[in-house]
Amino acid sequence: MAAKQPPPLMKKHSQTDLVSRLKTRKISQVLGNEIKFAVREPLGLRVWQFASAVLFSGIAIMALAFPDQLYDAVFDGAQVTSKTPIRLYGGALLSEYC
Repeated sequence: MAAKQPPPLMKKHSQTDLVSRLKTRKISQVLGNEIKFAVREPLGLRVWQFASAVLFSGIAIMALAFPDQLYDAVFDGAQVTSKTPIRLYGGALLSEYC
């Protein structure tokens, strides 16, 4: 009496498809091709970011080019003792937003 051979194992096609999709999704996540990054931002947010960048850049350029006038505007006519801190502030602001 010979033992019956079990039938060969068959893979489901749907399982290989799922594994393939999972691998593709993992590779996309590693490479940074995530779908959530393709979402468009609201127009108001883009306008606000642009307006704040222009405002801070303008203040930074004013602090670098005209430190006396900026000091007068902020501290209501107090005498400027040194322009260095104001220019450092302007440089820091400019490097932050440009």
